[in-house]
Amino acid sequence: MSVEHVTPTDDRLAVVLQRAGGDDRPVVMLNLNRYRDRAAYPEGTLSGDEADVSGREAYLRYGIVAAGAIAAVGGKILWATDAHEVVIGCDHDRYDEVVAVWYPSRTAFLALADVPGYMEAHVHRDAAVEQATLLACTADAEPVLSNPFGV
Repeated sequence: MSVEHVTPTDDRLAVVLQRAGGDDRPVVMLNLNRYRDRAAYPEGTLSGDEADVSGREAYLRYGIVAAGAIAAVGGKILWATDAHEVVIGCDHDRYDEVVAVWYPSRTAFLALADVPGYMEAHVHRDAAVEQATLLACTADAEPVLSNPFGV
């Protein structure tokens, strides 16, 4: 799997930054994650049993730090759940987890990188994730999931 399916490229982040400059309203980042069976830490990163964990376990190490960083920039995890079978799509569209994170702005999302420890925790995310999709979605002013159908 290519790096574009695990980590945002500079070009993609530039689009987020450009949008933040002109339309910096709240945003929900919808995370779709597929985990490796076993985490793939770079040689010398962790030792022995510390490195021998499932992808999901490695992602939880990242997630603990990420949750604090999200709160530090004013964001909130709205919803997280396991994903199961693909009903529409192909096998490559399979994900293990879906996480919806509300941010007060795209600027706040980008500020995650400035929270102490956040970028260092990416070693766990990178070891964990086989494939990811991150979608920037329209959000309400308050951190809630909305229903446009009114039912």
